[in-house]
Amino acid sequence: MTRYRATLAYDGTAYVGFQKQAVRPTIQGETETALERVLGITTPIIGAGRTDAGVHAMGQVIAFNANWGHAPDALLTAVNVFLPNDIVLQNLEVTETTFHPRHDALSRSYRYDVAVSPRANPLQSRFVWHKSSPLSLDLLNEGASLLIGEHDFATFGKPPIGDNTVRKVLNSVWTVDETKMLYSYHIEGTAFLHHMVRRIVQMLVDVGRGWLSVPTFKRAFALANLKYAGKIAPPQGLVLVEVRYPPLTKPKENG
Repeated sequence: MTRYRATLAYDGTAYVGFQKQAVRPTIQGETETALERVLGITTPIIGAGRTDAGVHAMGQVIAFNANWGHAPDALLTAVNVFLPNDIVLQNLEVTETTFHPRHDALSRSYRYDVAVSPRANPLQSRFVWHKSSPLSLDLLNEGASLLIGEHDFATFGKPPIGDNTVRKVLNSVWTVDETKMLYSYHIEGTAFLHHMVRRIVQMLVDVGRGWLSVPTFKRAFALANLKYAGKIAPPQGLVLVEVRYPPLTKPKENG
């Protein structure tokens, strides 16, 4: 049995999230179905992150075990034949037998896109959050910079397991493409709470619009209490961009 590591990209619009469910379509469910059609056997996968309904990915990392007598590229091609058009394996390789996409990750990077224009562009609607009022890049980044470092992020979410809400954020910054009026929030952290990025985006957008002051945002963050978070930004603007790992060592012989 060989351990494989792969990168998965998907448009999450039609799915209720990554994690497999009994009846509703999920990224995990569709990927496992495609693997079963190629390999002829049920093949569970493990993902680096459980993206929510409507959230996208360009760098979701998965792992699975399989008996495959050909090159990894041939398996990648075969699986993509049976995946729906909105889910695509980007690469696939043999990895260490102990590799775990979630536990071995050093960090995860997300991007959230906000389009600012008087009227929404329907061609963007699956991938951005549209706002009609202007945003101040300076205010957005003044608030975003407060999140860098190790803090209690309980204001922005609940842990998927246990009760520890302390997380370490390595990067938190907004950029803007002025030709498209597309504001993008980039955040990298060792791990995230449930809905953490979308709650942060909602509050920072309120800061950028002048609806919430930076000192008020700072106080809400410091209080480490979910009741101060406010609303959650919609899912379609969020993309799992990359999951970083230690350098891959030469895989041991799988048996």
